Amino acid sequence: MFPAGDHSLASLLRERAQRQPDVLAYRFVGEDGSAEEITYGELHRRALAVSASLLEATRGRPDPALLLFAPGLDYLAGLFGCFCAGVPAVPAFPPDPARLTRTLPRLAAIIRDTGSDVVLTTSDIAPLMTDWLATTLDGRAPRLITTDAPAGADAGIGAEGPSPAIPPDRLALLQYTSGSTALPRGVMLSHAQLLANCREIERGFGIHPGSSGGLWLPPYHDMGLIGGLLTPLYAGIPVTLMSPVTFLRRPLSWLRMLSRYGATITGAPNFAYDLCVRRATDDDVAGLDLSGVELSFTGAEPVRPETMARFTERFGPSGFRGESFYPCYGLAEATLFVTGGKPLDGWRSVEVARDALETQGTAAPAGPAQSSRSLVGCGHPGPGTRLLIADPDTREPLADGTVGEIWVDSPGVADGYWRRPQESAETFGATTVTGDGPYLRTGDLGFVRSGELFVAGRLKDLVIVNGRNLDPVDIERVCEAGVPGIRRNCGAAFAVEDTAGGTERLVVVYEADAGDEERYRAAVDGIRRAVSRELSVPPHAVVLTAPRSIPKTSSGKVQRWLARRAYLAGELQELARWQAPTRNSNGTDEGTGR
Repeated sequence: MFPAGDHSLASLLRERAQRQPDVLAYRFVGEDGSAEEITYGELHRRALAVSASLLEATRGRPDPALLLFAPGLDYLAGLFGCFCAGVPAVPAFPPDPARLTRTLPRLAAIIRDTGSDVVLTTSDIAPLMTDWLATTLDGRAPRLITTDAPAGADAGIGAEGPSPAIPPDRLALLQYTSGSTALPRGVMLSHAQLLANCREIERGFGIHPGSSGGLWLPPYHDMGLIGGLLTPLYAGIPVTLMSPVTFLRRPLSWLRMLSRYGATITGAPNFAYDLCVRRATDDDVAGLDLSGVELSFTGAEPVRPETMARFTERFGPSGFRGESFYPCYGLAEATLFVTGGKPLDGWRSVEVARDALETQGTAAPAGPAQSSRSLVGCGHPGPGTRLLIADPDTREPLADGTVGEIWVDSPGVADGYWRRPQESAETFGATTVTGDGPYLRTGDLGFVRSGELFVAGRLKDLVIVNGRNLDPVDIERVCEAGVPGIRRNCGAAFAVEDTAGGTERLVVVYEADAGDEERYRAAVDGIRRAVSRELSVPPHAVVLTAPRSIPKTSSGKVQRWLARRAYLAGELQELARWQAPTRNSNGTDEGTGR
């Protein structure tokens, strides 16, 4: 552990390299199972080589540098090279040659927003980028630096080589939000803020000298970057990594990695645990040893109690313990970590009355005959973090058990959004009616009970029908629980406005499993019946689309706002549709279905 206030990430790596030059820092497992390893000393030497190239290219200007790397050791060298040079790093997903029309527009938006003049990448990605950069950015093409070329990979600079002194308050990272509900924005994070959040994660996770990590998370934003790369360096523990592409192709490769290398700390969004349960065979379970897992965090999307129960039941014979699950809450604007429980303390859920939650904004216990909703506790804020539940309109603090917007004040809260002063002031400068603040407005809804945070939904994603506040996640859960023929974690529920009546209407869109027209129609009818029966809200429209057509972020979150935009623009790859009847000019009903 290092004192966050007196260090930068550059000095942290330098001290690790000086004290423990031959100690394993990172291991990266390829798709074929082979592993590359790098020590603190080797990483520092490679980072200094990248730093030298950066300082030459930028002439010492602290302008942001874009990182375009596949997950792996080259990415680590580029990231820490930026830190050592005092240049803000802008991690971004490299373009996917098979999906250029979907991956390049976001990349172009990030480059334009940052104004980056330098792009760090590898020799296999550079040719793809050269012509595209020149034609896309109106002739203002950033300079490409390939860090795996001889001049970049080994510049002959040792671990004691020169590097500028980096003050803790220097901008270290532009962490672009994943864009699940809005266009990506660059969250400005300093070295001090990153180190402060690493310290909170180390404390919250109970990391000790015998700990080791094992993760597949994308290393380009909060959970994978802060939790998977920076915190292990801060805590001085090794971490084994794999590409998210490898996980998505073969989910059980994640668990085999944990078993093979004896990782004690891991984690993922909720969907990943579900995916492993669905794909695992009895032989898979028998071949795993997960008894060493002390903490398996879950966050980044709603945490579902049934998912943790299913995973524990399926992999209990492999030694996995249900009490190692660690629900937590965080977001990019707070660096990452905000709340979490105690390691090996298990998880708790509460059953609240659905009607009271949706119509009154209160978390009242559900009675025997009442429809209920199960919410999982995401732990408590750590030392130095203030958590407030506030009315998003009146800015009044709310009592325990009352649902409101989650506001946060902590050493990890960012300085704002890059080049967006008005949005920064609105998001990061919230004050209560009595002037208490500033707080970060998270845009998430939740309540506190006995000091523990329960997340109830997202403010911007709410569907309001007949005075009821419906969480899209709740709607999607009903569909996935009872409707065959649709792909789990591949649906979006959202609201569209009834321009005639000024009210909101519910639309549900899902990707279809393989099938024919009859199966597609049955799935559409199943969604209609399930939502109407379980939630008493008949959908206005249900659309079944082709596989892999629902827009998602790089970390696997469904982008409901983009799905809504595609629906309104008629751009969905529809396989089947049903829409409620509407009154035409002669007073008869018209409906659509195919």
